[in-house]
Amino acid sequence: MCDCPQPRRAVLLLMFGLLVPIGPAMLRPALVWGDEPAALRGPRFKDLVPLDRSTGMLVGATISSGYLGTRAEENLLRDFEFVTPANEFKQTAIHPEPGVWRWKKPDLMADYCAEHHFLMRLHSPLSPQCSAWAEEDHRTAEELLRNLEEYITALCKRYNGRSHIRWMDVVNESVTDKGEWFGPKPGVGKWQNPWTQIGFDESHPVRPPLYIKRAFELADQHAPDIKLLINQHAGMQQPMWDKVKATVLYLREQGIRVDGIGWQGHVDAGWELEPDNIRHLHELMTWAHQHDLEFHVTENTVWMRGEKANDEAAQAATFAAIVRAVMEHRHEGLVTWNAWQLRDQDIQRPELKGTMFHDDGTPKRSYFAVQRELKKLQSGSKPSNQD
Repeated sequence: MCDCPQPRRAVLLLMFGLLVPIGPAMLRPALVWGDEPAALRGPRFKDLVPLDRSTGMLVGATISSGYLGTRAEENLLRDFEFVTPANEFKQTAIHPEPGVWRWKKPDLMADYCAEHHFLMRLHSPLSPQCSAWAEEDHRTAEELLRNLEEYITALCKRYNGRSHIRWMDVVNESVTDKGEWFGPKPGVGKWQNPWTQIGFDESHPVRPPLYIKRAFELADQHAPDIKLLINQHAGMQQPMWDKVKATVLYLREQGIRVDGIGWQGHVDAGWELEPDNIRHLHELMTWAHQHDLEFHVTENTVWMRGEKANDEAAQAATFAAIVRAVMEHRHEGLVTWNAWQLRDQDIQRPELKGTMFHDDGTPKRSYFAVQRELKKLQSGSKPSNQD
């Protein structure tokens, strides 16, 4: 049974002599009509893609705990149905070294999502986003394995059984865009993946790193109520995705549960104009559903840089193209789309303005481009190639 918000209600407000429909997001005490950005218009995303899964699709967004109480939170409450906390559930935040545990922020976010009737995805993977302790060059395979097991086990035991926590990223960014296993680098503070030092399964043709198998084993054992995802960065490079697919099949051959594939979706404006990108995205979603896997766009941003710096029309077209592609696969299996952060100033590279919202929380053209695509779910029209 879906852990859904309270039943939706229609309210009419007499304003300036007009009857104006007010959606359920406006019924929340923290948000009233006068608080909405002046540029906001049309139906909210959450009204177009309800949690009852009648559309076969869900829309979510990422927010950091530090942005609660800001316009970013208002955008979240107004438009989205599930939440991906940004970094609060990563190993570097929760278990930076043996014997040290920090649960305050992740507990806050878990409770917040329950209180506001959001579904939730734990962005809590074994990944390059690891502690400096794990990156230190003298760490042994035995030490790294022990640290991995402590973190995954404690995380799963703490949050399994909370009905609104629906998904968990178990492993992230494990393969390079050239299809090689992403591994360690000398020193600390670099983007690197020390977990491969635990070893590889040399008996298998793709030599899967043992940390991936162990992380999924523990998550399967201790989080039976949570869907387990393997998440991947970069674009649609085929050597990379071939390795990810082979890893999923390997885990299943070992009797280990994998429920879905995630693609981060950090791309540049104009990404969809390269024909192979959209074609390969369609192929990946089809493959996932053919193998009884959910498909998630987990961290979508569209950077405006180079010749497309400040080109909001190009950015809008790219957001719309990705959402449109995802929509086309909603009848094959569950698809989700997650916007990464809710204002340009909240994101890691604010100068590239990769979100759908300006710094003051007002929507860009990208917001309305996505809104137009989602409206087609209600009208019954098929997604088109026109924005």
